[in-house]
Parts: sequence; C-alpha cells; structure tokens
Amino acid sequence: MRTIGKNRGLARLADADGHFRMVALDQRPPLFDAIAQAKGITREQVEYADVTAAKRLLVENLSPYCSSMLFDPNFAVPAAIDLLPARCGLIMTLEEHRVEETAGGRKSRAIANWSVEKIRAIGGDAVKVLAWYRPDADTAVNEHQKRFVREIGQDCARYDIPYVLELLVYPFLGSANHTADYVESPGKLPGLVIQSVREFAKPEYGVDLLKLESPLAANSLPPRDGSAAAQAAQEQFDAIGAVCRERNIPWVLLSAGAAPEKFERVLEFAYAAGAGGFLAGRTIWLDAVRKHFPDRAAVAASLRKDGVAVLEGLNALTKAKAARWKARFPAFGDIKKEGDFARAY
Repeated sequence: MRTIGKNRGLARLADADGHFRMVALDQRPPLFDAIAQAKGITREQVEYADVTAAKRLLVENLSPYCSSMLFDPNFAVPAAIDLLPARCGLIMTLEEHRVEETAGGRKSRAIANWSVEKIRAIGGDAVKVLAWYRPDADTAVNEHQKRFVREIGQDCARYDIPYVLELLVYPFLGSANHTADYVESPGKLPGLVIQSVREFAKPEYGVDLLKLESPLAANSLPPRDGSAAAQAAQEQFDAIGAVCRERNIPWVLLSAGAAPEKFERVLEFAYAAGAGGFLAGRTIWLDAVRKHFPDRAAVAASLRKDGVAVLEGLNALTKAKAARWKARFPAFGDIKKEGDFARAY
C-alpha cells in the first residue's frame, strides 16, 4: 500500500480521470541538437539562453493541454517554473544526462548538487530517474545501476514522494549502432526490455510509476488488426503489463521521438495491456524547435497548431483506451484518539 504522500503525488501527475497525460521537456542533448540543426551550428555552440528560451516556449504553449510536465533543474526550472499552471503536476528529473560509458555497459549518476530532498523542497510532485539498463551488461555495471536506482528509491520513501523510473536499453560501446543519446534501435530485443521491467518492478527499488519504451520498435509495429503479427506483438506488451499488474505499478509509454501516428500505434498495444498513459516529449514538440528556432513567434505558432494537435490526439486516445489509476489510501482503523496519526506516520 502506497503512503499518503506517494498517493497524493501520483494524483497530481494524473488528470481527474486517473490518466497520465504527461509532457517531457527535461531533454538536454536532443534539444541541444534540435537548436543546433535549426541554427546551422554544432551542439557545442548552442548557448544556455537558447535552451532556456526553447523550454519556456514549450511550457507556455503545451502546459494547458497536459496533466503534468517533466522538468530538469538546470534549464527548465530557471526558464519556466513561473509559467507552470498550478493545476499541472511537476515531475523533476534527477539523473545527469552525461553517463559513464564503459566496455561493459553504461553507468548513471545524479545531477551534481541535486537530490530528492531538493526536489521535495521546491514542491516537486515526483522524482524521475532514467536508468540505462541491459540485463546482458557486465555484472559490475548492472550492480552499479541497481544500487543507483535502489538508493534513490530509499530517498523517495524517506521524503514520501513518488518515484518515476524510466528504463532504456542501449547499444554497447563499439557496436555498429552505438550512440550516447537515445535512438530507438530497429532491431531491439523485446526480451531485454521485459527483463529490465521484471527486475526493477521488484519492491526493493520502491518504484511508483514506470516510464517504459516500447518492447518493439515503433516503426516495425504492425497495425493492431488481429493478424498473427499483431497478436505476436501484443504478447510482448502483455508481458510487461503482467509484471506491472502483479507488482501494482502503473506504467506509461515514452515516445522515443516516433512519428505521432507510430506512437499512437504503440499506445494502442500498450493500452490493451493495461498502460495508463504517456510521458512524451520529442514526438510532440521536436519539429517546432527544429524547423523554426530561433524565431520564437514561429516556434510558438507551430506548437499551438501542430504540437497541440499531436498532444490532443494522444489525449483523446488515452481517455478512450488507457487504464485509469486510482489512489488507494491506507486504512486508519488503528487511529482511536487525537495524536495517534501524527505519532504513527
């Protein structure tokens, strides 16, 4: 049974119907690249003021259409915390986007000078952590990743704040398709995704909401039309759903920058397996930045027209087909007199 604090935090992330309709704008390298492409410069030449300007535009134009937003502390908070509507939940990222690449796998770490305690202190409704993970990585690397996730879970329990865990499979250093950023591999193995979910759904990690990639590449998913291929694909999503159901963990899908129609197809399969929503970013806003920055008026117009249209399409699909999350507060049968609750909590 989740605590009061965790239940209330998750309720802040969802809409009144219990659907998680969430927009991610904690991205750092993908946004750097979009700005660089738009301005015809290198990633290294992108200025801090450009990144904050872009994030401010995203919050200003998209926040009225989602249930919560995912911020990072170094760019999004200084850029636009004043614009976030009071009724919109605030998820704060904790992980550093620069990871340690080793021959045996990828090691994550927290952003310098940032913590669960500080996220709670600024009024965050949830802590989000991205953990790069492959079950077939070096044992020492995986132990590092497990410890990283577990210790943050302990901090989230200490400060009674929901823990949103994002899991991503990645290519090994030196492999043909290696990249430090997340690019969905067309040949990804669903077993790696499912095994990762099975590991981190264990109670020892303290996860309250899972943000997951599709077990199959979005571009390779068949229509959900009852065909043999569709049934085989559904089995992979159902395997994830079964794990989350057993552990009573709601789950949502990340967009991985897929084309909107491809991401909607991913959601069709996921919702049939019990997913409760989405936490999507690039699919909604990347084109507006990549095509129009630094013309802020043009970026805003594109977001209001095309970005909102994509987001509202995802919202409609979610309202129609996603599972609904409902807070289940602990019973207080043992509270008999004044002071019992304050003493016990």
